[in-house]
Amino acid sequence: MLVDDPCACAALRRVTRAVTAAYDAALAPSGLRVTQFSVLRTLARLGPMSVTRLAAEAALDRSTMGRNLDPLERRGLVRIEVGEADQRERFAHLTDAGTGAIEAAMPHWRAAQHRVAALALPGAIGTLTDQLGALQGT
Repeated sequence: MLVDDPCACAALRRVTRAVTAAYDAALAPSGLRVTQFSVLRTLARLGPMSVTRLAAEAALDRSTMGRNLDPLERRGLVRIEVGEADQRERFAHLTDAGTGAIEAAMPHWRAAQHRVAALALPGAIGTLTDQLGALQGT
């Protein structure tokens, strides 16, 4: 790589911030941010799970996931319960209101999906995800 080449990390961070802003703007009418929407969809897809596992599924650290769950719990979109086997463990459950929030937000999310996908070559996002996925765990 030449000294004049842009830093891949910096470039990807800029792109990620722009994409996140586009999704947040699209989802604004639903009252959800894209990170919150993603948490709700993960719970809908995988069912109730420990907050630690939910954080891993969302590629967030445990404390960040806790901060993401707090407003969702206050709004009644998720329910947090104490673990049966270990009282220190917390489990996140999607509520009926959370399912409704996903359904209400879905058209806005799809609009953002289409807008972002239209800016990339077909399959480019999936290819990049697959290729850079090799960096996970390093």
